[in-house]
Amino acid sequence: MSGPSHDPSLYNHRDLIPVRRALISVSDKTGLLDLAGALSAAGVELISTGSTAQTIRDAGHAVKDVSEITGFPESLDGRVKTLHPSVHAGILADLRLQTHADQLDELGIKSFDLVVVNLYPFRETVASGAADSDVIEQIDIGGPAMVRASAKNHANVAIVVSPARYGEIMEAVATGGTTINQRRSLAAEAFAHTAAYDSAVSSWFVRDEKFPETFSVSAQRGSVLRYGENSHQEAALYLEQGGHGIAQSTLLGGKEMSYNNFVDADAAVRAAYDFINPAVAIIKHANPCGIAVGRDKAVDQIASAHRLAHECDPVSAFGGVIAANRPVTLKMAEQVSEVFTEVLVAPDFDDDALTLLRTKKNLRLLRLPENFGREATELRQISGGFLLQDADLFDPDAEVGALRSSWQLVSGEPADKETLVDLEFAWKACRSVKSNAILLAHNGASVGVGMGQVNRVDSCHLAVNRAGDRAAGSVAASDAFFPFADGLQVLLAAGVKAVVQPGGSVRDEEVIAAAQKAGVTMYFTGERHFFH
Repeated sequence: MSGPSHDPSLYNHRDLIPVRRALISVSDKTGLLDLAGALSAAGVELISTGSTAQTIRDAGHAVKDVSEITGFPESLDGRVKTLHPSVHAGILADLRLQTHADQLDELGIKSFDLVVVNLYPFRETVASGAADSDVIEQIDIGGPAMVRASAKNHANVAIVVSPARYGEIMEAVATGGTTINQRRSLAAEAFAHTAAYDSAVSSWFVRDEKFPETFSVSAQRGSVLRYGENSHQEAALYLEQGGHGIAQSTLLGGKEMSYNNFVDADAAVRAAYDFINPAVAIIKHANPCGIAVGRDKAVDQIASAHRLAHECDPVSAFGGVIAANRPVTLKMAEQVSEVFTEVLVAPDFDDDALTLLRTKKNLRLLRLPENFGREATELRQISGGFLLQDADLFDPDAEVGALRSSWQLVSGEPADKETLVDLEFAWKACRSVKSNAILLAHNGASVGVGMGQVNRVDSCHLAVNRAGDRAAGSVAASDAFFPFADGLQVLLAAGVKAVVQPGGSVRDEEVIAAAQKAGVTMYFTGERHFFH
C-alpha cells in the first residue's frame, strides 16, 4: 500500500526555516540546558514532557508541558504522552502545501519547526542486568514515532537525536534558521538512530536464540580512513553499538590508525589475550611473528614476554604490530623503542613508558577500553551475505593446565611438567596462526612459525627453517591433524621433542607409528583450530 501522492507543482520550496516552536523530550540530558537557554533567548516557544520540562523549568526557562497543547494528561505511568494529533499533526504538516496549512488552522494546531528527541536508555538498561519487566518499560514508543515523523517531514522540520548536533542547531537558530541540506542530514541520522534502537530491541527478544531468523548489526561511522588495504581502496571505521574492542580503543600517541593497522592490531590482541599469564604477540600481515609469555622469575614479566616474542623472528618484527595483555612498563617501552613498530596496543601504559613512547612520532599507541573483551561470535562478509559463528576462544579464566587435562597420549612417555606447559603454550599460540599452521615453542615462547601454507608439509619446513638451531629440543603444535607422516617427519628430523595436534586423520596410525619410532611424545587434543 502506497502513501498519498501529490502534484509536485503544488509544493512551495522551503530552504531556510526559522525556528519559532520546538518540541523537546530527551532521556539523555547532556547539553539540554545550553540548548534550551539558546532557544529561549531567541524567543522560541518550548514544548516539553515530564522530567525534560521540569529540568528546563528549574533552570528558569519558560516551557509548556505537552499536556497543555493536547488537553490530555500524561497517562498509564507515562506510556502515553505525545501520542496525540496536536503533537503529530504539528510535526507532520507539510507547510509547502496550502491545504495542510489550512487544516492546521481549522484544527487549531500549531506546527513545529524543531523536534529534539532521544530515546529511552534501552541498551543501558539491558547492560545493567535489569529484570525483563524493567527492560520492557524502556522500549520507547512515543519517541520513535516523533523521530520518524519529523524525519519524514524534514522539508519542514529539523529533527535532532544527538546532543553532538546541538551546537549547529544553536548556530542555525541565531543565523536565521535551518537549511534543507542540514535537515536532510539530521533526518538521515534520525532514521539510523531509530533503526539501531529497534535492532537492539529485536536482538534482546531473540537473545536466547543462537541463530535467529534475522541478524542485525548496528554501527556508527567513527572515522574515514586515509585508504583501505591498498591505496586505491577507500575505507572507513564503523563503531558497533555497545562495542568494547579495538574499534573503541583510545589513540594516545602517534599517527592516525590505518585500515591495516586495525586489522593487525585486532589479530595481535586476539593472540595476546589467549593467555592468562603476561603475554605479548607481535603481528605482521595478520600473522604472528612472535608470541611469548613472561618468565615466572622475571622482575618485569611483560617486558620479558616482549623480549622473547621479538627474539622469535626479529627480522619480521620490523614494522610489526605489538599487543600486550598487561600494562606496558618502562622496560618494555625501552625495548619497543629500539625497533620500528607501527602500533603498540595494551590495556594501559605506565606514565614513564607513555612519556618515552610518545617521542616516537610514527608509533601509534592504543589503549584498550576498560571493559575490553572478545565477542562471543564472529561475523564475516561473503558475496551476497554473511557467515556467523562462535568465536574460537580459550577460556580466559581457566587455570594453567586445565586445557591439557583432556588430551590423549598416543606416543612416547608422558611429558614432564615443563614440557607440558610448553605444549599448552604452543597449542594456544598456534590458534592465532593462519592455517595451515605449525608453531614451535620453547620455554613459553615461539621459536619458529609456519603459517598460511596450502599444505602442512610446507608449514613444517617453514617453522623449522625459521627456528634454525632452536628447533632441536622444542615442542610443536599443529592446528589440524597431519594427513600423512611426512609433515611430522620434518619436525622429527629437526629435533622436536614433543608434539600436540588434534588427531582425527584416516592415517593417524601411520603418524603415530612415526612418532613412536622416533620415541617422541605426542598428544591428541580432539579439537582443531583452523584460522582462515
